[in-house]
Amino acid sequence: MTQDLAHKRPWLFASLLFGLTYPLSWQLQMPEIASIAWKMGGVGLLAGFALRKHHSGEFLLLAAVMAFWALGDGLLEIDMIWGAIAFAIGHVVAIALFLRHRRVHPVFSQKLLAIAVFILAPVIAFFLPAERELGIQAAVYTLFVAGMAACAWNSNFPRYRVGLGAMAFVASDLLIFARAGALAEAGWVSLAIWMLYYGGVLMVATGVVTTLVKRGHFAEG
Repeated sequence: MTQDLAHKRPWLFASLLFGLTYPLSWQLQMPEIASIAWKMGGVGLLAGFALRKHHSGEFLLLAAVMAFWALGDGLLEIDMIWGAIAFAIGHVVAIALFLRHRRVHPVFSQKLLAIAVFILAPVIAFFLPAERELGIQAAVYTLFVAGMAACAWNSNFPRYRVGLGAMAFVASDLLIFARAGALAEAGWVSLAIWMLYYGGVLMVATGVVTTLVKRGHFAEG
């Protein structure tokens, strides 16, 4: 099965290889640049997955989202502000993609959930860090990721794949801010942050590509 995946979808296989093994790098003595490359590989390779045999339209937008998120992964290790900016740009592109595929008649309860996430996530983010200045920055950034998740949830992509993946991204970011507060000493948080983030992004990327293919676009790569 592994060989079949590596042969048919090499970019996806490489992404899984980097993404699932990245936490192992935390225990290794290695150059910082190598650790950053390892971290960026998981999501960055999903840009290749999106572009293989599809170089325009929605696939290009999805690849741009993955590229900016991967850039954010790397920049966070150097400067938190620039990393947040890269992620925010990726969220804006993702919002544009999801708005192009809006659900025509969303159920009221599902629309209400999307609105609740957009409003409550930044409020929660504000109170999680111990420092209020960081809380303000967290809330402003969370507006972008929560907006992305709300649009993903109310898009016509599979809600329990793309929508949940986007929600996992929000949960990951909230844990990051909680690590600057009440969960500062919790040893499990870093692993939870990464697995929620990478797992969520993987769900978004594969869910979007698979759905577009089923709707008559190019074959998956």
